[in-house]
Amino acid sequence: MSTEAAGADTTRTHAARTDAEKAGAAGAGGRPGSRDRLLEAAAALAYTEGVGIGVEALCKAAGVSKRSMYQLFDSKDDLLAASLERRASAFTSLLLPPAGDGRTPRERVLHVFELVEEQAGLPGYHGCPYLAVQVELKNPDHPASRVARRVKGVLTEFFRAEAERGGAADPVLLARQLTLLFDGASARAGIRADDLRGLIVPTAATLLDAAGVR
Repeated sequence: MSTEAAGADTTRTHAARTDAEKAGAAGAGGRPGSRDRLLEAAAALAYTEGVGIGVEALCKAAGVSKRSMYQLFDSKDDLLAASLERRASAFTSLLLPPAGDGRTPRERVLHVFELVEEQAGLPGYHGCPYLAVQVELKNPDHPASRVARRVKGVLTEFFRAEAERGGAADPVLLARQLTLLFDGASARAGIRADDLRGLIVPTAATLLDAAGVR
């Protein structure tokens, strides 16, 4: 194939994808478009069924053909990564208290664990979705793993910043310990191996006490 032909083919492919993305952005009558439905299906099914869910099941749940899916995303891996990216802001907004809410660093950290305890009691709770993806994939270079690692890094940085504001002797170490507690607790609760009530918040408080955050 000549350089000109290859360039023309690339241009046509890019144009087709651009058109597909525009068409998938919003459906008729306000119905979510193909892209949105695929992102929602991928996020929901990956959380309830695991990342091994097949393309056919994803497309069936979204009501989108496989041809349309591959016009919108290069692969299922890219779809999964995009679905995690899409929900990242909502995840952190739900989990972390708003800045400048007047609470002490200790209260702000404990808020996270109080929320995890509350969520863990819900029937549909399967643990932290970003941790679950990393554990299932076992590949740190997978696009979805990279998204998950970045999102979990936001949580660790929140712990570090609050630990520093609260006068912790070693804010970085405390942040790592709190992240470990968060991940371990959410994972065990997600597989119904433990009940977090009366367990996770006192444990977080003990870590804060030991670090001098009172």
